[in-house]
Amino acid sequence: MQRFVDTVLAVTKESVKTFTYESLNHIVRLINGVSALLLTILPGKATVLEGLHGWELRPAFRGPRFPRWMENGVSSFNKFIHELSVDSDSSNVDYSSAEEDGDSSCPPSPSSQSSRVSCTSTITKNDGNSTGWTVFLFCWILFPLKFLFGLPLRLCHLFCYRESKVQSPRETCRPSRLRSFKKVNIPKDHVIHRTTDRRRGVIEDLHLAIEISIEAIFDFFHKAAHLLLSPSDVFKAVRRWFSPQGAGGEDAYDINLDTNVLASAPGESSQAPTEQKSTFHQFLNTDARTCQDVITELGYPYEAIHVITSDGYVLLLERIPRRDSRKAVYLQHGILDSSMGWVSNGVVGSPAFAAYDQGFDVFLGNFRGLVSREHIDKNISSRKYWRYSINEHGTEDIPAMIEKIHEVKTAELKLSQPDIGEELMDDQPYKLCAICHSLGGAAMLMYIITRRIEEKPHRLSRMILLSPAGFHHDSNLVFTAIEYLFFLLAPVLAYIVPAFYIPTRFFRMLLNKLARDFHNYPAIGGLVQTLMSYVVGGDSSNWVGVLGLPHYNMNDMPGVSFYVAHHLAQMKHSKKFRMFDYGSASANMEVYGAPEPLDLGEYYWLIDIPVDLVAGRKDNVIRTSMVRKHYKLMKDAGVNVSYSEFEYAHLDFTFSHREELLAYVVSRLLLVGPAQKQQSGQKALRLKKKVNCD
Repeated sequence: MQRFVDTVLAVTKESVKTFTYESLNHIVRLINGVSALLLTILPGKATVLEGLHGWELRPAFRGPRFPRWMENGVSSFNKFIHELSVDSDSSNVDYSSAEEDGDSSCPPSPSSQSSRVSCTSTITKNDGNSTGWTVFLFCWILFPLKFLFGLPLRLCHLFCYRESKVQSPRETCRPSRLRSFKKVNIPKDHVIHRTTDRRRGVIEDLHLAIEISIEAIFDFFHKAAHLLLSPSDVFKAVRRWFSPQGAGGEDAYDINLDTNVLASAPGESSQAPTEQKSTFHQFLNTDARTCQDVITELGYPYEAIHVITSDGYVLLLERIPRRDSRKAVYLQHGILDSSMGWVSNGVVGSPAFAAYDQGFDVFLGNFRGLVSREHIDKNISSRKYWRYSINEHGTEDIPAMIEKIHEVKTAELKLSQPDIGEELMDDQPYKLCAICHSLGGAAMLMYIITRRIEEKPHRLSRMILLSPAGFHHDSNLVFTAIEYLFFLLAPVLAYIVPAFYIPTRFFRMLLNKLARDFHNYPAIGGLVQTLMSYVVGGDSSNWVGVLGLPHYNMNDMPGVSFYVAHHLAQMKHSKKFRMFDYGSASANMEVYGAPEPLDLGEYYWLIDIPVDLVAGRKDNVIRTSMVRKHYKLMKDAGVNVSYSEFEYAHLDFTFSHREELLAYVVSRLLLVGPAQKQQSGQKALRLKKKVNCD
């Protein structure tokens, strides 16, 4: 009888599984099909999707396939770039690093035995603070959606907990079907090529939840039938529960979700296994890798430096160190981005790694503006934290990070080269170049001009600006509508919406998972990609793919302050690249000493270093005409400026694998010549007097 019941339950369970699986699959196929029909009637989709080869809707963390791409530890691309240095002004300067022991003329790659990883501690994030009554109302409006998608996760949580209860101590050493863990202790001579995307999407989570639910329900009926058909087993179980020995049996063995999983690195079977912490978030398959994870997994050294601005914001300055190199590069991201953008294409396609391979000490800056709200005041309110504009990026964030770079580099070089102070006298002992994208370019220009006005050194030797912000009046109708909306509603929105970001961990996780679904179902992904591109003027950047990058994860993500968006709207409305307008002559007078904010475009003549401007012909966020306006004003002001165009959209400058762009950028870096003393200049003094008089 028991066998008959087991057979009936097994057949019924498989039938229910098949029915639910096929029903869900048909619903998803229907949605995908409807999306394909809608996609066919949308205008301009060919332009938007032409750069997404094979419907690849996510950037790839390209692993270092050294046998194919590398020769003697140096990529063929980097060899090509190194040959360009023969014609550069800096070709006769020795920039060898003490961290590398290789004898090759090109700096060794991280695959060599001399590559070392420096471990640093990371700052504790201030997570999960309330963002006001508007966020509370928003969460309650979307509560049904949260409940719908949260149910599978809760079932997964309960199932994993229940399974851990019945595992024996010996079985806990083996990973279960739902557990995943990372390999650790990567050998120096063997770099693992990791898969580019391990996340599950919402549909995959629903499949898993259905399986867990069906298994749990039929397991209950199976046990109930077994108890009804075997009363003796019930009596034995009750007696065991009430016996003194029952409390210490195997059933009492409890394992929580934070299980210690033993994992050893491949190729090191003779060594003792290392202990790896496995948490519930790993069961969710969300990609929460940081820039540090990407850098160290690819074999490069890493260092984290925490910088505190004068107004109390805590910034993360990340570094791929060459401590005794006398040339450094500082990379600054744009809006809604982070340092992840400079390493997201792996060894071969990332500007940070290309610069490091050419002997540069690489620094990756991060602007203020994370959901975690990193500040010296741990209890800072959301409204107070997000009260900053582009002014603070250019006059607080960048100065703090560059001065920290100067402090670190000077101390390290004086320690490793004691005679460097006598050799260079008053000049700084290193050359610092800046590579900036979008908003980072506008903030960097603001930094240099304001530092020159204040007669302070800016430490830079060259700037490479990739599609820099600043001028925006040549844009599409959507941006124009947003501009007027800001000016109409700014007094009200400034008090209601302090910033634009996803407020809760659940919805950040949902966004990360939906990005995976958009990749699995190309018609849906193509439809979303097309609709998102319409919002930004038809720009064909990989907008859907970028949503799946690790810095958009459930733990943290960058946001946009309302005042930053308002500042951009002011620039577009005034057709000028100027500082933030505080709304009244008296308020501006208090900040700037003048009734109008400083027009930065009028003071380009203060820029005393070479500038390389790069525009994208397919860029509809910052069009080529706007980058050319920067170029014209700089050229008229006598700045040593160059201008180049590529067939790129806005995000292609950072998130796409573009070898020709890397060739151009690194060749410009290698043109840095001897140090030139900055003009403390009477021009700057006259300008200061002029501003005060106005």
